[in-house]
Amino acid sequence: MTTRRPQGHLTLIEALTLLVAVVVLIAVAVPLWRSHELDSRRAEAQEYLEALQKSQDAYFGAHARYADASALHAAPPQGLGLRAESPAGYFVIDIELSADGLGYLVRARGIDKPDRRSDARCAEFRIDHQGRRTASNAEGADTTADCWRKH
Repeated sequence: MTTRRPQGHLTLIEALTLLVAVVVLIAVAVPLWRSHELDSRRAEAQEYLEALQKSQDAYFGAHARYADASALHAAPPQGLGLRAESPAGYFVIDIELSADGLGYLVRARGIDKPDRRSDARCAEFRIDHQGRRTASNAEGADTTADCWRKH
């Protein structure tokens, strides 16, 4: 004699199997999403610093010196025409100008906000007037090789 099960209902074994499958999918998806999110933020910092470098080169061509942080917001040719934060707001931008105005170092530092935390591995990106790119983690250790790779 066989027992019939009502259609549309799951057995306990089927429900547990489904639950395990969902948990495994979540366990794989969450770290992948976080990795993708960090890669996107790092790419944003790199692209913004490279755009700032191009703006600095144009400013230098017009003024025979590089722009300091006060010229960041002003429209070209009097300034760089850029914001002090990266487009999505993940990084704050700072320009350190040499005393003679013939060199600069731009920093993009990760911003911690209540709804998101910054990237501890690539907490700061830097680019200078010679195109040297460096990066460091939250403790200040060099992470250039990990952070400045192309995404």
